[in-house]
Amino acid sequence: MIRVLLVDDDAIVRAGLRLMLGGAPDVEVVAEAADGAEVPALVSAHRPDLVLMDIRMPGVDGLTATRALRARPGAPEVLVLTTFHTDVHVLRALRAGAAGFLLKDTSPRDIVTAIRTVAGGDPVLSPAVTRRLIEQVTDGPGQQDRAAARARLALLAERELAVALAVGRGLSNAEIARELHLALPTVKTHVSRILTRLDLNNRVQIALLVHDASAPGDR
Repeated sequence: MIRVLLVDDDAIVRAGLRLMLGGAPDVEVVAEAADGAEVPALVSAHRPDLVLMDIRMPGVDGLTATRALRARPGAPEVLVLTTFHTDVHVLRALRAGAAGFLLKDTSPRDIVTAIRTVAGGDPVLSPAVTRRLIEQVTDGPGQQDRAAARARLALLAERELAVALAVGRGLSNAEIARELHLALPTVKTHVSRILTRLDLNNRVQIALLVHDASAPGDR
């Protein structure tokens, strides 16, 4: 059972999400919050596997709440579900540690699928968000940011770096295992070590770091 915390300032939206998720046999809504400030206490009390997070809320917004939550040991995954899909919101959410970003016009079936995917450890982006993200990062970072990203990647061992670069290309663990001739558990171990060594939250942040480190001609 995937335990979900709903975070949205609109009570009607929360009620609709609860009703929708109630039809999924493997998903359980364990609590609701109307503000990001409520998230830490609810996470501690209910131990959700995933937080379905809105961005714009009174008090503490969803991006700030996500960043604070993902800094905690054993934090649940965060899937952002919002009407706000500007480039800056997408990038900030992913860099804050969100493992997925969906728009509220996503179909109920796809939202449930995304919850299962993110809870299983894989990132999710809606097609519209993916297109905007690709457009946003095409120009790449400045030289200073690129140098900083490369310095962080230099902390990795040779095999860890190879795995990180493969994650940056969007490969799954199974695809990385085949390409690098490694056992699947070994790939998972390398990914975990990369996250720990670089103080990252998930493979989306690995991919963003690899992108930041690459020169325009490398993409």
